Order: sequence, then C-alpha cells, then structure tokens
Amino acid sequence: MKVRVLGDAVYDQDNWVPQIAAGIQIKHNEDFSFVPKLLGAKKSSSADVYVSATKLYLAAINGRNVLLNATLLATEANQFGILGFGGDKHDGYRLEPAVSLALMLTDNILLGTEYRAKPNNLSGSKEDDAKDLFVTWFPVRNLSVTAAYVDLGNIADKDNQRAWYLSGQISY
Repeated sequence: MKVRVLGDAVYDQDNWVPQIAAGIQIKHNEDFSFVPKLLGAKKSSSADVYVSATKLYLAAINGRNVLLNATLLATEANQFGILGFGGDKHDGYRLEPAVSLALMLTDNILLGTEYRAKPNNLSGSKEDDAKDLFVTWFPVRNLSVTAAYVDLGNIADKDNQRAWYLSGQISY
C-alpha cells in the first residue's frame, strides 16, 4: 500500500517541495523453516515501512526530463525477505536508503539506475547492497515494459548474483 502525502511530481514544477509518499509492504516467507531458519533468521513475516521523495525536473539535461527519487526504508528483511527477517547479528528494524535516477530519452522511454542498501542481519550469510541499470518503455499510458541488468551481490553465500530482468506492467 502506498499513499501520496503531499506534493505532485508532475504538476508542482514551480515548487521546490518534492512529492512525498509513504507506504508499507507486507512480506511472508513460506519456506522459513528450511534455509532461512538454518541461517539464523528470526521471523517468517514482517512489514517494510517507507517514505519516499520524488521530484521531476523538466528539461534538466540537454532538454531532457530527469526523475529523482530518494527513499528511506525501515526493514528487517534478509535479501528482500528471501532469507526471512531479522537474524543473529541484528533482530529488529534498520533504516536503509534507496535512490533512483532516470533520464527521459523520449516522452515514453526512460533510462536509469537504482541503488538500495540492505541490512546485514545474518552472520552466516553476507548481504550486499543491490543496484541496477534499466530502460523502461511506456507505449501507452497504462502499459510499461522494463528491461534491466540487476546486481544483487551475495545471496546465501553465492557471490555475483547478477542477471538480466524483464518485466511488464498493466495499470488501470
């Protein structure tokens, strides 16, 4: 669930205040008793709570629009929840930052990058921050297609977890 608190990223161009949103993501790991618990995770379910600020700068770089987002996330998820929540090193919420930057190449194509810090709660499984490079195409208002190269670092002691990603979204 996400709620816009104040501002408007598109229509408040003459205002320095970004669009502020707050949200919650409820997560549950159904395989908790197997790998996550063995690695030291404390819980099978948790909720991430976040506040984000988004600002769109029109004609910012060579006439192109730039979208900037900064998020502060309160989380106890190990590897986004894949390895449960909390751990032997830290069993509670931690504030982790995330930022994204996108350049609008055309009115319907974005090129961007994202970075997200993650907590390192488990002594038996090092957790690296996540980052990606992406391109998103909006052929029509309620349809988008995103291709990305994602680097999740170390997951469950497996280094170099990198891959290509393709996603489509329809909204109404």
